[in-house]
Amino acid sequence: MNWTLVGALIGFCGVAAGAFGAHGLIAVVAPNRLETFEVAVRYQMYHALALLLAGLLDARAAAWCFLAGTVIFSGSLYLLVLTEQRWLGAVTPIGGLVLLAGWALLALQGRH
Repeated sequence: MNWTLVGALIGFCGVAAGAFGAHGLIAVVAPNRLETFEVAVRYQMYHALALLLAGLLDARAAAWCFLAGTVIFSGSLYLLVLTEQRWLGAVTPIGGLVLLAGWALLALQGRH
């Protein structure tokens, strides 16, 4: 897997989601839902950079965790905001745990 490409695509999509939230959602969702959307974008962007770093360090396990965690964490928040399905809020912490695992694996990679 080309993690540089994946990180760049996740970052690209994060910028697009941020623009959508700022321009497309601002008039149609409640302010608290917009804040939730912004959290999803922020974490997506942080982990796009983490994917780039994992790619540079050849930390494949960490990269997989960053990708999966971003999809689960940010994806569940995006869906929560767009669909108002409150049960999706229960999925978000799973993504957070996977992101934490990615950071732990990256730290272990740094020990070598």
